[in-house]
Amino acid sequence: MADKSFLDWPFFEAKHKTLALELEKWCDTNLSDEHPHDIDQACRDLVKQLADGGWLAYSAPHTDQYGEVKLDVRSLCIIRETLARYSGLADFAFAMQGLGSGSISLFGQPEIKDHYLQRVRSGQNIAAFALSELEAGSDVAGMQTSAVLDSDDYVINGDKTWISNGGIADHYVVFARTGEMPGAKGLTAFVVDADTAGLSIEERIEVIAPHPLATLRFTDVRVPKQNMLGNPGEGFKVAMATLDIFRSTVGAAAMGFARRALDETLHRANTRELFGAPLFDLQATQTKIADMALDIDASALLIYRAAWTKDCVQERVTREAAMAKLYATEAAQQTIDQAVQLFGGMGVKKGCIVESLYREVRALRIYEGASEVQKTIIANQTNQLFRANGL
Repeated sequence: MADKSFLDWPFFEAKHKTLALELEKWCDTNLSDEHPHDIDQACRDLVKQLADGGWLAYSAPHTDQYGEVKLDVRSLCIIRETLARYSGLADFAFAMQGLGSGSISLFGQPEIKDHYLQRVRSGQNIAAFALSELEAGSDVAGMQTSAVLDSDDYVINGDKTWISNGGIADHYVVFARTGEMPGAKGLTAFVVDADTAGLSIEERIEVIAPHPLATLRFTDVRVPKQNMLGNPGEGFKVAMATLDIFRSTVGAAAMGFARRALDETLHRANTRELFGAPLFDLQATQTKIADMALDIDASALLIYRAAWTKDCVQERVTREAAMAKLYATEAAQQTIDQAVQLFGGMGVKKGCIVESLYREVRALRIYEGASEVQKTIIANQTNQLFRANGL
């Protein structure tokens, strides 16, 4: 079991410590390091397992007595960190159920929430978030997919690419240009069922850490007005509010990968003999392990500060979430690279844990806002804070 002393930090409540311990036991029993041949089916199976275990209740919670849905970001981060230590694909399956339903939780009408969130919780629906386009990844304002009002429907045309769960999802949260204002202020979000006429899978995309990814094509796809999330022209707001929650969890997943890499490295360093002594006894080894441990703890502080702030202090945590995502993903990449180096030739052998971690962690520095985008966000948010304080 990885170090869990961070659960004693003041960011957490008793329920979070209980969650972490119960999930650890479940993962130890239900997850493995095996690499499946059929990734699509493996994801479907993992979604069902996570649903049966009750974990998807955190990614698509029930409405409260006021009809609101409360996503506890600290719980989401604990779950992603723990799942990532055991299985990158299990973390992916959980994360996409959250990201693909988070906008519904936050902005859906009551009947939309009731219809979709129950299906996500039960594992009946696989969810997806369709924001990126070929020419509009980091630059959301460059989006070209359009949605035109026609009587009681919107008609969507365009392409979306790099869509996680593309090809296996049962519904997509889709962002399209409705034109209320130029740029980012003229976008609107919709829930689109995967079997809607005119929605097709144009391409399945293979990446270094196998996950279901696809390019989607929308050809005169008709979506009822009631499937809109928020109001017309609020698509950018919907997307950013969703990412405010889930960016911190990307950092948590990266930290989970890093913790696993550190554990594997410590085991290797204490059991591998080199020059008549354990590898750990070399000062160069100790220096690398110190850097790894330091980066993991610094990541945890930023991640759980952002999560606690979102849960307990303020609605928007754009700056905090960007810092958490940026630092944790960059640090995890470096930590895992150091692990590969200390493993030597074994570190690049296919099937070795640190080799698979090396492939798993790389995409986290890109999706949900590349590191360069996070730096721009942090700079702009810091400048706004500076000006707001009259400094």
